[in-house]
Amino acid sequence: MSSRATANNPLEASGVRVVTLGCRLNAFESEVMRRHAVAAGLDDAVIVNTCAVTGEAVRQAAQAIRRLRRENPTARLIVTGCAAQIEPQRFAGMAEVDCVIGNAEKMQAETFRALGLGDGPRLAVDDIAAARETAHALLDGFGARTRAYVQVQNGCDHRCTFCVIPFGRGPSRSVPAGEVVAGVRRLVEAGCPEIVLTGVDITDYGAGLPGDMTLGKLVRHILRHTPELKRLRLSSIDQVEADPDLIAAMAEEERLMPHLHLSLQSGDDMILKRMKRRHSRAEAVAFCARLRRLRPDIAFGADLIAGFPTETEAMFAGSLALVDDCGLSFLHVFPFSPRPGTPAARMPQVDRTIVRERAARLRQKGEAALAGYLQAQVGREVEVLAERDRLGRSPAFAEVELDRPVPPGQSVATRVTGVTDRRLRGEALAPMCGP
Repeated sequence: MSSRATANNPLEASGVRVVTLGCRLNAFESEVMRRHAVAAGLDDAVIVNTCAVTGEAVRQAAQAIRRLRRENPTARLIVTGCAAQIEPQRFAGMAEVDCVIGNAEKMQAETFRALGLGDGPRLAVDDIAAARETAHALLDGFGARTRAYVQVQNGCDHRCTFCVIPFGRGPSRSVPAGEVVAGVRRLVEAGCPEIVLTGVDITDYGAGLPGDMTLGKLVRHILRHTPELKRLRLSSIDQVEADPDLIAAMAEEERLMPHLHLSLQSGDDMILKRMKRRHSRAEAVAFCARLRRLRPDIAFGADLIAGFPTETEAMFAGSLALVDDCGLSFLHVFPFSPRPGTPAARMPQVDRTIVRERAARLRQKGEAALAGYLQAQVGREVEVLAERDRLGRSPAFAEVELDRPVPPGQSVATRVTGVTDRRLRGEALAPMCGP
């Protein structure tokens, strides 16, 4: 995903391009970096915000850098993000790269002021494990997009055996609730109708803050103090950490959208233990069943890993069955790839051919689940928030192709008339009332 200034954006003439790989937190941070770079007077610059969630993500980052250098032979090429934080020397050693900056440094205006003056170091990556605060930024828009991201948390204190992200993001730390509300309010006042709360482990929200603040309490706080906000969403959550206020808010707050993306990873208890996950298969199924009773229109997505070390065919069958048992509609499937320095990299590995085959089967299962979910929506009336080109999203995050143009940012009552590919088709009826 790339971020460029739009025709209606005062930053349009900056000559700064940000290419974002990976998660929603990266998308938020990319917008912060772009504004820092423009304010610092950087010109003809390309910033690549990398991901390190898998070995493939790192390989794709290097591939993107080489392509971007060919496309922008004179630009200053700056690399940052999790892959750069974890493997700085690898990227600093690429002839295409002018500068590598770490995940803490990329959020600091002074980093870009130094680059703008031409005296920034080629490699600026500090120890992220020493980070104790989240460098929060207030944004007043995300270009022409109707959906904006607000960072509430960064880092992770857990040590899943397959994951390198704590080494790229550091310890868990939270943005004070007042700053989060101020950031949401600023975006809403600028006309943004939908906000997504993002972070690395957002259900750990409250870490490092005084009192007993939780993600659920933060959600209530935001909705109470920004009544003009149309939609509030959550990025990926760890369901085992979901607090009582969050569950109650999902049941009671109509403006909190009925869509949760869960960090499930496997449907087999032994594999979950070897992953050092903190939930069982039965707990995951029970969580989904409970939320569906409280919010019948809820839709679930999930991250699932295929081919984790020692996974047998019977263990993998548990992950396939979990799609139905949890009622999952949107899957992110990751073929396991060993990450150097992680415990899982030292475990007995599954043959790569089998890993790829299982990932393909799991994706096929996910496609069937999505098709079934979409077909079940035909004939229903849903609220669609228009985004662009006659496209919008339902509350449960299904993409909807509208039968007529609707101004971006406007909510419209829509009758679902059919399914096309991975989208719903809908007849736009009338604008929705409300905030």
